[in-house]
Amino acid sequence: MNGKLLIIGAGGVSSAAFAKCCQNSEVFKEIMLASRTKSKCDALVEKWQSKTTAKLHTAQVNADNTSELIALIEQFKPDAVLNLALPYQDLTIMDACLATKTNYIDTANYEPLDTAKFEYKWQWAYREKFKEAGITALLGSGFDPGVTGVFCAYAMKHYFDEIHFIDILDCNGGDHGYPFATNFNPEINIREVSANGRYWEEGNFIETKPMEIKREYDFEEVGMKEMYLLYHEELESLAQNIKGLKRIRFFMTFGQSYLTHLKCLENVGMTSIKPINYEGKEIVPIQFLKTVLPDPASLGPRTKGKTNIGCIMQGLKDNKPVKYYVYNICDHEECYREVGTQAISYTTGVPAMLGAMLVMNGTWRKPGVYNTEEFDPDPFMEALNKWGLPWKESFEPVLVE
Repeated sequence: MNGKLLIIGAGGVSSAAFAKCCQNSEVFKEIMLASRTKSKCDALVEKWQSKTTAKLHTAQVNADNTSELIALIEQFKPDAVLNLALPYQDLTIMDACLATKTNYIDTANYEPLDTAKFEYKWQWAYREKFKEAGITALLGSGFDPGVTGVFCAYAMKHYFDEIHFIDILDCNGGDHGYPFATNFNPEINIREVSANGRYWEEGNFIETKPMEIKREYDFEEVGMKEMYLLYHEELESLAQNIKGLKRIRFFMTFGQSYLTHLKCLENVGMTSIKPINYEGKEIVPIQFLKTVLPDPASLGPRTKGKTNIGCIMQGLKDNKPVKYYVYNICDHEECYREVGTQAISYTTGVPAMLGAMLVMNGTWRKPGVYNTEEFDPDPFMEALNKWGLPWKESFEPVLVE
């Protein structure tokens, strides 16, 4: 390994991950940042070049075009590709990595553009191809999915013989001051939130209506928040990989203003992913909505407050009941001071860097396609504390009903 990383994408998460890679120049000796809009990449390189010993490069690439991606990979010859583009582009980037026998890391699973359905089946179908090519694909190395999987694997390794119940709680107590804005890509965020909820219990997924199940929880350093059951992709992989599991759920907090605006937008058709004809042109309402909403990358300087994301688990150790809660608290303003993004981008960008680091240094490298919980969690947990996402744990957590 030569310490060369290609990062695709130049949004908020990429900005955070790129900054952390620049800080970690012992591993990442040479970094290329590529996206459709090269000027965004150039601006980030200009910002960080004087603060790192890593050699930095930029390139323009269309991540929907596999042949363009292959040409760029063959030109730069990276040890790994860190995909921080859109989930719609996962497969074209995986195809390019296969063609060039290059390791692959991403933070979110593939979504088809024409249906709001996110699941791992498309990427898991690459398992044998990546194994035969002798390269690693690490899927979902963000926070949720990503750190949440590592948290569960760490609990399984150290505190449980069987984990029966997992609740993943994602709380954003930040305030950006806008009546309505999304903390990451608006199109992806709104598709995720407006879809039916699902949770896994006794071997099956049980579907709920959007926002049908609500709970309240008192989050450390944030306070009491209303949270809603959503479907999130790590439920699919953790249901397969955690021994003894009987139920796993995912909850996310939302403020009333966000929900009211979202309902209004849904009612007038602005969250639809079906193309419509407007003045002789075909447009997708949600893509138009994305263009008029605040850019998530612009929220950093105006967001105050903290996030609190973690996993509450219940199970058995030596036939005795165990409860365990492991979580991270992150401050929006501290993140902005360090890397120029708010905490949502930071909490995804740091684990993206760590996943790339562990693949590139060989700690998490083995041929095939894997989710984070399938590797030894200890090096990742140690690195979280070192690189800006320290975690806390409790053996007497308040449980979710």
